[in-house]
Amino acid sequence: MTSTATLDLTGRMLVAGTPVRGTGVEIRGIDPQTGKVLEPGYAYGDESNVEAACAAAAAAFPAYRATTAEDRARFLETIADNLESIRDALVERAHAESGLPRPRLTGEVGRTSGQLRMFADVLREGSWNEARIDPALPDRTPLPRPDIRQRSVPLGPVAVFGASNFPLAFSVAGGDTASALAAGCPVVVKAHDAHPGTSELVGRAVTDAVGASGLPAGTFSLLYGAGPTLGIALVTDPHIKAVGFTGSRSGGMALVTAAAARREPIPVYAEMSAINPVFLLSGALASHGADLGRAFVGSLTLGSGQFCTNPGLVVAIDGPELDAFVAAAAEAVAAAAPTPMLTPGIAESFRTGVAAVSGEADLVARGSEADSPAVSCRAALFATDSATFQRSEALQAEVFGASGVIVRCADVAEMNRVAAGLEGQLTATIHADESDYGQARELLGTLELKAGRILFNGWPTGVEVGHAMVHGGPFPSTSDSRTTSVGARAIERFLRPVCYQDAPKSLLPSAIADGNPDGLWRRIDGRLTKD
Repeated sequence: MTSTATLDLTGRMLVAGTPVRGTGVEIRGIDPQTGKVLEPGYAYGDESNVEAACAAAAAAFPAYRATTAEDRARFLETIADNLESIRDALVERAHAESGLPRPRLTGEVGRTSGQLRMFADVLREGSWNEARIDPALPDRTPLPRPDIRQRSVPLGPVAVFGASNFPLAFSVAGGDTASALAAGCPVVVKAHDAHPGTSELVGRAVTDAVGASGLPAGTFSLLYGAGPTLGIALVTDPHIKAVGFTGSRSGGMALVTAAAARREPIPVYAEMSAINPVFLLSGALASHGADLGRAFVGSLTLGSGQFCTNPGLVVAIDGPELDAFVAAAAEAVAAAAPTPMLTPGIAESFRTGVAAVSGEADLVARGSEADSPAVSCRAALFATDSATFQRSEALQAEVFGASGVIVRCADVAEMNRVAAGLEGQLTATIHADESDYGQARELLGTLELKAGRILFNGWPTGVEVGHAMVHGGPFPSTSDSRTTSVGARAIERFLRPVCYQDAPKSLLPSAIADGNPDGLWRRIDGRLTKD
């Protein structure tokens, strides 16, 4: 086993703790700022590697799920410690593979370790168990009530797909992996091709933590391979019981379709696409429209527009106040320098998406052109009327990158119709002064049905990791609108309830045992108590 103290990359997968060289197509990281190809090469795995990793995860599951919450909390903290110990190496490799700024990547290391530590706290607090007890009522008439108790148990091995836009926080040891491991599920990760070296470093940090914690080797594996082949093989392996995915709509739906076609269908928690609409109400526009225009572009272009939550749509009532917003936004876009995109493929998709929008909306402004167009994002801003927007698929589709559309509405009723006609979104934002609160209240009722997170007088980029956060939403933003991929409730995706009726006291799990040995908050006859 390669120690995280030795940071020389090997180009190998990690199958239940063992470095394995693939036999398929070889890929390499590419520096999007220079086009330089990075060493080493990573050969794709095949179905035999998937079978070995998934079989090892299944073999590890009985022992891993039997660990205590404290055992798993310490394991997650050990992963966090390992990542922090190699922070500088992670930042340098991730910067080379993604072109993302070093300060952002330094923060992303902190976010990744912070997520792991948050789930350690969640495990210790214990409410994830959802412990419930309905004590027996032997004298109840006309029929006695049996003793009924409930707790949550892990689903089984989970497949996680690393994301392109967050090489750390949504990848090998990101939120999906952290929440699945917290739930008691072994994890098999498919690394993203955009950052193979970063993935290896993180995978070794997790694997070292598995060994240091005395856990079965199959608790974690890391594979490289193409989505249509290795990815589908992973999702359809009978040992896998759930999937976490962040990526494109087409990629997510391919996994959903494959998982549903299995002999035993399994849930796929896919975070896919969103345009994250922003609604500018009249009072807010009148009081600070130009400031809003500049701030909008700051959020639109952040990270080359490659966040899941960059705002790609602005909806407002036409008039002089909106004109002031548009003028300020246009000036900010025109001043925006071109920035690297994560991969050549993402850059090409961005150019294709912008071209599709330009065929159906008026160009407001473009960012400056790149001197070297290797992999760059040239910001784009368009405008149209609400009727054109509502009948256009191209204008409502996500363009992954710094491209936005402003929709001019004739009145409040038209703005509300635009909101009602939107697909599901990760976020929706309302900018409102106090004079707008009546309209905001009406709009809020619509947006609750459209988005997982509703913001007021802010911008959607920047997803806080905490207990109240929701990073999810109705289709197509996610494949399951009942869940979140960020925050403490993400653990719920990989758990299911089990009921125990008239179980002998000596056989009851500690979470629902008499005397509350774990000291949990539990519902007894529906009342929340620590008794």
